Amino acid sequence: MDHLDPKYQSGDPLPPTEVPAGVIISPDTLRTNRIPPGQSRTRKWPVLDASGTPRVDPATWELRIFGLVDRPLTFNLEQFRALPRVKVFSDFHCVTQWSRLGNIWEGVSTRELLDRSGIQGEAKFVLCHGYDNGWTTNLPLEDFIAKDALLADLHDGEPIPPDHGGPVRGMVPQLYAWKSAKWICGIELLSSDQPGYWERGGYHMHGDPWKEERFG
Repeated sequence: MDHLDPKYQSGDPLPPTEVPAGVIISPDTLRTNRIPPGQSRTRKWPVLDASGTPRVDPATWELRIFGLVDRPLTFNLEQFRALPRVKVFSDFHCVTQWSRLGNIWEGVSTRELLDRSGIQGEAKFVLCHGYDNGWTTNLPLEDFIAKDALLADLHDGEPIPPDHGGPVRGMVPQLYAWKSAKWICGIELLSSDQPGYWERGGYHMHGDPWKEERFG
């Protein structure tokens, strides 16, 4: 039952004015109407993916940063969690037309990770890689390193469960949720845009929910 689901939102979504100090506020949560066109609010946290939840052993999890960077890097989970951390308050918009409002994510900012690798001048796009059968998704670099973008291992103070992309998932709140790679294992910087899994299937190359960029 819904009331037994720990992620079920029984009341109004948390407003940005009540977010604790020190948490980054995603700009879309400051809109008068926080639900984009064609979306409706869900109180649950639905599970959606391309091919099911992969088996990802936290003991062997790795994140590679490669491509057009000065210093290719690889982090294990202990090293990732030792990096400077941020919290982000954001809404979450799925292309299947539901929105989950008022989430607090915690992890490492994407800017922190790429600053450590060094972004080469010709890098303009990012291809995120997942553990689920070579799944990928593409983003403009400027969206990937937005102030409210991060790789998260906590959601509302709790570890992200495997079905939702744990132990670590991407979170780019200002784009549709398929751009926030679950089970992320790689960040590749590119000079030109390259479609990922859903983009090759007809989804939009950018994915702005406020412009309803669902399909290309």
